[in-house]
Amino acid sequence: ATLRVTLMGYGLSILIGIPLAIALASSRLMSRTLYPLLVIVQSTPIVAVAPIIVVVMGAGDLPRVFITFLIAFFPIVVSCVTGLLATPEELVELSRSLGASKAREYRNIRLPYAIPHLFSALRISITLAVIGAVVAEFVAAEKGLGYFINFSTSMFQVPQAFAALMMLVVISLVLFHLIGLLQKVFFPWSLPKGQQS
Repeated sequence: ATLRVTLMGYGLSILIGIPLAIALASSRLMSRTLYPLLVIVQSTPIVAVAPIIVVVMGAGDLPRVFITFLIAFFPIVVSCVTGLLATPEELVELSRSLGASKAREYRNIRLPYAIPHLFSALRISITLAVIGAVVAEFVAAEKGLGYFINFSTSMFQVPQAFAALMMLVVISLVLFHLIGLLQKVFFPWSLPKGQQS
């Protein structure tokens, strides 16, 4: 249950975070209006907001996925924007002088430069997604490792709680290394020279 909520929230953070980052990088007006709102959302303690989200969205996976998404998506947006804007200006000017469209500029020049930044964010966000799923399960759940830890500690079953905690650590490490493996397989050129082999 925890893994399902983690992956759903994480997938949602990628689906929304990357297009939002492209929009922020391509429009100064959007960056000035939306970026402060994103910072406010990220600055709000999720633990305090989680019960309100559960009350508004009701029972089921939806509030837990949304809480996981809120925790995981901000690093993806920030790092992707940083990578997109870190593209050498001379390459951008060259593409424009050759008549490349805005879409082609992003697809062929800016996005490849953003890949290392993006994968750094994806690694951070996958561990945050696990934390988000557990926080959501602490607030309202009838299954999952967060619920199991809550239940075990309320019954003073500390060994059971530690066992669930170790499972969470294993899940986080496996997912973290899986993101690194995806980068190594599909974008080996984006890795530092010592890690490309």
